[in-house]
Amino acid sequence: MSPFDALSADPARAAILTDIDGTLAPIVERPEDAAVPARAAELLAALSGRFGLVGCVSGRRAAEARRLVGVDGIAYAGNHGLELLLPGDERARLDPSLEGREEAAAEFIATLDPGPEEAGLRREDKGPIQALHWRGAGDERGAEARAHEIAAAAGRAGLEPHWGRKVLELRPVGGGGKDAAVSALLAADGVTAATYAGDDRTDLDAFRRLRDLSENGELGTAICVGVLSPEGPHEIAEESDLQVEGPAGWLAILEELAA
Repeated sequence: MSPFDALSADPARAAILTDIDGTLAPIVERPEDAAVPARAAELLAALSGRFGLVGCVSGRRAAEARRLVGVDGIAYAGNHGLELLLPGDERARLDPSLEGREEAAAEFIATLDPGPEEAGLRREDKGPIQALHWRGAGDERGAEARAHEIAAAAGRAGLEPHWGRKVLELRPVGGGGKDAAVSALLAADGVTAATYAGDDRTDLDAFRRLRDLSENGELGTAICVGVLSPEGPHEIAEESDLQVEGPAGWLAILEELAA
């Protein structure tokens, strides 16, 4: 008996939600070089025709997430829930909490002296979120140490630091979060069962929200799938209902759901 039988029994009232980087697409040194396997995109497109909701929840901009996955008929929550791009939308809808604070993180980065690049940190401009990566830096340990200094300064400046796999993200305080993204996507009436797959620390928020929705009776079935990797936080295994090894393991579950 599969743990996903409850989803397949009534697919019109079930949701399949997934992170992208490290879950659908293998982690690469530079985010712009990531690629979602063609088979994963094919499966998401097929699943969207059968299940009530199929969506991707990503730290990327919502439009970039849709371009990377390449499937128009599913939902995308981008920038960790600060953007929502539903099927048929041409532009992402921004979280109302951002109003007047869209440039706060970028303006803070501009005040840093020395700049993050001088420590080997690579800046990724995601609009209201600014990401600093040290994967592949000449001195990863030194770059990470500088990231911790920047995070402390950002907190004092009223920003919210979030950590991922060799990345620091700076966001406006309040709003967003993958927990909020899951709530927004599941707000449609009729969804009674859902699964979410993720590999990184921010995905723990999505796991916890699914569990909350199950415990308060809004979902009859909630399945958290932890996509494991050597770099991933140990909480992914501890807080998931089911664990798989890497994107290939999650792809196998998508194959099962599509069968």
